[in-house]
Amino acid sequence: MTFETRVRTAILEVFAETGIAPSPAGIAERLRAKLDPVLEAWDRLREGRAIVTGEAGLSIRMANPFSGIPTGHTFESAGIRYYANCAWDVLGIPAALGRGGTVRSRCAHSGESLRLQVGDEGPESCDWLFHSLVPAAHWWDDIVFT
Repeated sequence: MTFETRVRTAILEVFAETGIAPSPAGIAERLRAKLDPVLEAWDRLREGRAIVTGEAGLSIRMANPFSGIPTGHTFESAGIRYYANCAWDVLGIPAALGRGGTVRSRCAHSGESLRLQVGDEGPESCDWLFHSLVPAAHWWDDIVFT
């Protein structure tokens, strides 16, 4: 496993364990590594679109399906609240964690609150539709907006 892969894995593990984005220093400590190589891997992950960083480049805004900032799309399980980048990603969190819980979101059209139970076999039946204003081929044109 490359060091970059170890850094990415550690980022996702911290999100899974805490629901909170880790810092480069926290990842360095977790991997028992020096900070500079972690920062170099962090930059490569950003360049490879594995993570989206905040403006200073040292915080994680997105590490799909997790959001490093609070959003209106959450998944709650085992006493932890996870934030997702969008309604699509929030359904990826229970799949990534391999456990059930409660998805909460909001309809962008009506403003209606949405709640969905997800079990071991997947989400309960619902009539939700997912619509993206931006075609998938253009999501990375402005990933934060999309």
